[in-house]
Formats: sequence, structure tokens, C-alpha cells
Amino acid sequence: MTTEILLRYLHFISIFAIVGSLVSEHLLLKKTMTRKEIKKIAIIDGVYGMAALTLLAVGLTLWLGGYGKPTVFYSLNFIFHIKITLFATIGILSIYPTVFFIKNRKGDHEEVVAIPKSIFMLLRLELLILFIIPLLAGLMAKGIGHFG
Repeated sequence: MTTEILLRYLHFISIFAIVGSLVSEHLLLKKTMTRKEIKKIAIIDGVYGMAALTLLAVGLTLWLGGYGKPTVFYSLNFIFHIKITLFATIGILSIYPTVFFIKNRKGDHEEVVAIPKSIFMLLRLELLILFIIPLLAGLMAKGIGHFG
């Protein structure tokens, strides 16, 4: 029981960290930025990445480890599969911005770098998808989507 509570807590905190870091990245992003500003976003993006990995590890442990609901509850729910697919999609969409931030964080701190419009759009798309996932989680918790 204590392990399950701890895992659910970590899952929940990871979700908050993901949302907070993505919103922070979006709010700090400008059309042109100094490398010093990009370095700040790269650090926030690192927090985002660690939170996503934690969420994934804890989520898989909850799903396959037998904590709480049985594994079959999740495995036979198509909404759960949509939720996992959307999470993976967010991860894929985040690759280009992460690589851009890592490549452009070093160098002269005052050098100005133009931020591609695609970075703005990818972050916005990630946020949009991210805000759909809790709706799916709520539906799933009510047993909607079970096809077993």
C-alpha cells in the first residue's frame, strides 16, 4: 500500500513538472534570444526530460507491477492506449526543440540566435496534446474504454 501511494505521488508530481516546464519554455521563448537565455530554456528542458522519464518509469511500474488496479484494467482499455500514444507523440515532438536548445546554448552568451517558428509550433502542439491526456485519464478511471 505504501509503495503504491509513493508511486502515484511520483506520477502526479512528474505530471506537474512536465506541465510547468513546458509552460515555462513557451513563456520564455522569443523570436530571437541570446545564448544565455537559450541556456536557461535548455535547463528547463532538462527538467522536462527528467520528469518525462520519471513519469514513464513510474507509469510502467504502476501498470505492469501490479500496484493498484490489475494490469488487465489498463491493457484492455483503448483510452489507455490512446493516452500512451499521445504521451509518446509528445516525446517525439520534443526531440527537435531539445536538440536545438542543446546545440545553441553554448558560445558567446550575448550572441543573438533566431528561434525557428517550428519550435513555437511544436511546443504549442505538445501543450495541446498534454492537456488532452488528463481528460482521457478521467474517462479511464470511470471504466470508459474497457474492451475486455
